[in-house]
Amino acid sequence: MFRRRPETAPAATSGKSSTSSSGSGRESVGPDSGDSAAKGRPTPKRRDAEAARKEALKTPSDPRTARKQARERDRLARAEARQALVSGDTRRLPARDAGPVRAFARDYIDSRRSVAEFFIPFAFGVIVLGFFKQPVLQAVLVLSWMLMFALLVVDSSIIGFRLRSKLGAQWPDKSERRGVLVYALMRSIQIRRMRLPPPRVKPGGAPVTPKSK
Repeated sequence: MFRRRPETAPAATSGKSSTSSSGSGRESVGPDSGDSAAKGRPTPKRRDAEAARKEALKTPSDPRTARKQARERDRLARAEARQALVSGDTRRLPARDAGPVRAFARDYIDSRRSVAEFFIPFAFGVIVLGFFKQPVLQAVLVLSWMLMFALLVVDSSIIGFRLRSKLGAQWPDKSERRGVLVYALMRSIQIRRMRLPPPRVKPGGAPVTPKSK
């Protein structure tokens, strides 16, 4: 009996140690596996988390706030485009007026006198005089209107033909000249002082002297 105890005691001890080691192994593996299973993805870096937070602040989740911010951005964009038109800043012009082709068309229209630029004042005068019910005056107004219309068509046709030729010589690609002819003719009808962007050349081709502030 006393000789068999030393043989059974180490076995029990080894059993306990193996049990404790296996238990400790489960304890060391358990938290790591449970943590990775709970996340399902690596922990994001601090820089990425900060970028995501800033992006969330830029786009508010409230639809009303988002619409308000969008309206404010649109208002600022319109104000900048308007300021660029008034000042003639070619770097911030809207798409309708931007580009070297349209700048060339504006300079061509502004460098010459045309019948079209007198059309609006003439039409206003005809409307005012039309309130006077005098047969002779009415006949004169009708003839004047017909003559003005004929001159407008002829002069605009000449301008369009010459401008198309000049544009085709410098920009052979038709896609670059799309809509420029109509754009130029619409500018020719406007009163010179009210044209936007403001003219850079005077009638005859001389450059406009900047106004001193």
